[in-house]
Amino acid sequence: MARTERYGQYCPAAMALEVLGGRWTLLVMRELLSGSTRFNDIRRGLPRMSPALLSKRLKELETHGVVQRRPSEDPGVYEYIVTLSGKDAWDIVYALGLWGQRWIETKVTLRNLDPSLLMWDMRRNLKPSLMPKRRVVVQFLYQDLHPLKQNHWLVVDSEQVEVCHIDPGFDVDVYIETDLATMTKIWMGLMTVRSAVNGGHMTLTGDRQLVEKTQDWLGLSVFATERKQVA
Repeated sequence: MARTERYGQYCPAAMALEVLGGRWTLLVMRELLSGSTRFNDIRRGLPRMSPALLSKRLKELETHGVVQRRPSEDPGVYEYIVTLSGKDAWDIVYALGLWGQRWIETKVTLRNLDPSLLMWDMRRNLKPSLMPKRRVVVQFLYQDLHPLKQNHWLVVDSEQVEVCHIDPGFDVDVYIETDLATMTKIWMGLMTVRSAVNGGHMTLTGDRQLVEKTQDWLGLSVFATERKQVA
């Protein structure tokens, strides 16, 4: 396996960092391990990473045998498939996320709000199995954002979940009106839907059964069940 010498130590931790320790590399792995395989999908989970740097990191991971690049069913489009060694890195990514959830102060966590990234993350853990067996459309209105960035949609159809930032043109089943910080807190497990509604931070309207079960089908971050700790 190719490896760039940077630390010059035989310690396995140092050698692992030579492969996974580059800037953005572990976040690229987070996206790959979360199911993104195509370049543009990986970018949607890393909107502040430049395309050039993403391409470089993917090539490095390919060189180290962590991912394989192969043609997809669409002509001219390639997919990045995590290898056995790449899958084994999930414990590293997960442990890092748990540590951040436990020990990084909430105020620091909520400095970096991004509606597009939040919607992309929520799409992954949404639970279509808890929704009616038909197309379901959920519209989010973030009151505190610029009017051009307020509206986002999740379209659930046959277990597939799509994120839309432009009105998809379907009837909406549930309207969720809130602010971006509140929705992020709910996603991160720092607040519940009920407490947000009771506190006047969120309004839910639409299909009664879907509204009542919002907390259930919404799904949360994989780190949401981890409680904050005080050093």
